[in-house]
Amino acid sequence: MGLNPELLEVLACPRCRGEVLENEQAQELVCGACAVAYEIRDGIPVMLPDAARSLATESGA
Repeated sequence: MGLNPELLEVLACPRCRGEVLENEQAQELVCGACAVAYEIRDGIPVMLPDAARSLATESGA
């Protein structure tokens, strides 16, 4: 069960204000522009820049 689509429409990356996409399997929101992921904990996105997980190291960059 993913996030409410209406909520997902209004959420933005706190770093760049860009679009975030939901990764339901990993329970996180992903910002491709910043290459970071924000955890979804108990159905609530944790949109704190300091809590973001870097995706750059996973791609080998």
